[in-house]
Amino acid sequence: MTTLTRGPEAVKLPAPAPAARRRGRWVTIALFLLPALVLFLLLVVAPMVVAVYSSAFKWNGFGGLPTDFIGFDNFTRLFGSEIFAQDLSHLLVLIVFSICVQLPFSLAIAMLLNQRIRGRALYRVVFFAPYVLSEVITGVLFSLILAPDAGMANQVLSVVGIESEWLANPDTVMPSLFLVMTWKYFGFHMMIYLAGRQNIPNELIEAAQIDGATGWKTFRHVTLPLLGPTIRISIFLSVIYTIQLFDLVWILTGGGPSHSSETMAVTMMEWGFKRTQVGYASAISVVMFVLSLVFALVYQRFVMRRDLEGASTSMGGRR
Repeated sequence: MTTLTRGPEAVKLPAPAPAARRRGRWVTIALFLLPALVLFLLLVVAPMVVAVYSSAFKWNGFGGLPTDFIGFDNFTRLFGSEIFAQDLSHLLVLIVFSICVQLPFSLAIAMLLNQRIRGRALYRVVFFAPYVLSEVITGVLFSLILAPDAGMANQVLSVVGIESEWLANPDTVMPSLFLVMTWKYFGFHMMIYLAGRQNIPNELIEAAQIDGATGWKTFRHVTLPLLGPTIRISIFLSVIYTIQLFDLVWILTGGGPSHSSETMAVTMMEWGFKRTQVGYASAISVVMFVLSLVFALVYQRFVMRRDLEGASTSMGGRR
């Protein structure tokens, strides 16, 4: 009940009904969500629907909607392509190197910078700075550094008798590409691990040390298990990014030499915009989406299951 005072007498107004308050709350929520929902439908859902639709047609992207229906021929052609098989092999190589080299390196740097060393705040900024740079800037920078003739890498390493056509040699282009990826993204994973480590209570570490555990045993049996959810998130982000890798490859090598560094996204760009076979390129994009979706569902179902259940339990406890 609301009381409205006017002059010498007070007028009592009825309080809003609970149903009216609920409707007003939902209207407010809808108004706030509407702009984001419209953008999501226009920029995410609509392109996905167009890609799935156009993948069933032979279409060059011009002249209105596609009309030459060919069914699953684009997918049959794609799965029988040697370039696509090579793209998958490159994807697997980059995923294995990322999980086995880049992420452990990021974890080691994070554990080092968690120690009380002089200037650690500066080191964190320096190591994280490459992630802030755009992929285009990183690609241009390393294309100059790894240039076969006057590149800084060859000029420095020639002192010890090492020279190479880093990005122009099929035997060295993938390791060179992975080196650039590691330089660009290890700082991001380092910050994730550092944040996860700082969420571990120091009392647990001190208790292990009091019990006589060495630094390695403390890390192996206390820190690493408690970092499990953080590591699983890091692996998930790394794999999803690798499936969609495009910018760095396009700037550094364009997929060359002779398709030796090509990824699915680069192949899609090549066929869609250079060869104007948009239907075939749409089929590649659909396969990329399916790979990402299947990996995300399987990974969350079997690898991150306990983490998600813990989050749901915690949220339920808060309520």
